[in-house]
Parts: sequence; structure tokens; C-alpha cells
Amino acid sequence: MVFWFWAIFDITRSRFKTPYMSTVWFLAILFFPVIGCLLYFLFRKKLITESPRKFQPKFNRRDLN
Repeated sequence: MVFWFWAIFDITRSRFKTPYMSTVWFLAILFFPVIGCLLYFLFRKKLITESPRKFQPKFNRRDLN
């Protein structure tokens, strides 16, 4: 049960390479909880994009003081 909640939370927070993949994985975990979670965590590294975020603020230390 913990892995099921963890997988759903991770799907909502992750940035997939293709936009529809989050919906596909969410439905797979919803309809096939045990197998869907196992497959999601096995293939997660290949599905998630590792590119940097578009917005990256640059703060100076003296601006924060």
C-alpha cells in the first residue's frame, strides 16, 4: 500500500519525456496496483527527463542579507 501511494505521488511530481506518459502510468497503477508499481519503479529512470528546469533563479548572497 505504501508503494502504491509513493508511486502516485512520484508520478504527480515527475517530469516525463512525453506529456501523456503520466496519465498512462497513473492508469496502470490504478488498475494494476502491484504490477503497475513494480514496473513503474523499474522503468522510472528511462521515463523521467533529467533536463534542468526552465526557470532557475540566480541569487547573490548579499541580496539575501
